[in-house]
Amino acid sequence: MSYTEITMTTNEINNFSVSELNYIRESIENMNKFNQVEILRILNNYKYVTLNENKYGVHVNLSELNKDILESMKSYINYVNNQECTLNEIEKQKETFKNIYFSKDNKDNKQ
Repeated sequence: MSYTEITMTTNEINNFSVSELNYIRESIENMNKFNQVEILRILNNYKYVTLNENKYGVHVNLSELNKDILESMKSYINYVNNQECTLNEIEKQKETFKNIYFSKDNKDNKQ
């Protein structure tokens, strides 16, 4: 089933579509606790951001945030995603080297 998303802005404070705000929300929810705390630090730098905290966590209405805040959050999300991809590549490379150079079958084999 195919559908066309109507791009609507959430309000005049920012021009982010609903799907962009959902992407930001889902990305933050899927982050580990350390990175979520860093997002809260970004939000805490702005005095007019309202953070609602209860026993289930901290809640923020993303549609009420201005464009600068959302851009800085997206920038941090991109940074975390790039960092994770780089680390995954390094781990794959380490595993490849480990299999090539440190396997038992490879000892003293001359090719």
